[in-house]
Amino acid sequence: MRKVYKKISGFIIMTMIIICGFWYIEGNTSNYGSNDKDKLFEVNTANGSEKILLVNEKHGLSGNYVPEGLSIPNIPFSNGSDDEEKHVAGTVVKPLEELVNAAKKDGIILLGNSGYRSYESQEDIYENRVISQGKKLADAYVAKPGFSEHQTGLCIDITNKNGYFAKGTKEADWLAKNCYRFGFIIRYPYGKKSVTGIEYEPWHIRYVGKEAAKYIHDNGITLEEYLQK
Repeated sequence: MRKVYKKISGFIIMTMIIICGFWYIEGNTSNYGSNDKDKLFEVNTANGSEKILLVNEKHGLSGNYVPEGLSIPNIPFSNGSDDEEKHVAGTVVKPLEELVNAAKKDGIILLGNSGYRSYESQEDIYENRVISQGKKLADAYVAKPGFSEHQTGLCIDITNKNGYFAKGTKEADWLAKNCYRFGFIIRYPYGKKSVTGIEYEPWHIRYVGKEAAKYIHDNGITLEEYLQK
């Protein structure tokens, strides 16, 4: 009887080890949590279909989401950028370098300012703003952890040497006019807060691919509107 019990116990233990092993492999071969997959919107394109990740005030990411291939692109950064913020998702590196180099050829110097921010970093930013300015102001100007597009690694804030990046400056105007050529969009355009939930940010660009970027640019719409078309 004891031998039978030992065999059964050994079988149960071995089964649990195998199951845990599968869980570990699955958890480490995908950057998406169970909820993150719901933010991938499939869009029909001229070349078939594509999936685009949407993060906004209604669609958030899990705390363990990390973009694939996080790397530091070969572009100049502002002095205020820390090491984490210099990273972007692997798919963004080359297009971003091409954009910055093209601007330089036109006499426009663009600096990276803030790219990837982890869930924990956004949590610190949000909590510090609550402490310093109160929850109402924090909610108005800072995304809650998990609801910041910076966690995707697919966006980056751009600045200039003066640290003043606003509509009417040559750098902001060049970016608005040309970023789509490299697969980027001005994520939060002027007059679209009712759609995006965010005030106009001429410095914040998001990579969506050249086809989607051109459509969004040519039609003067937002990413949300593009995904609903």
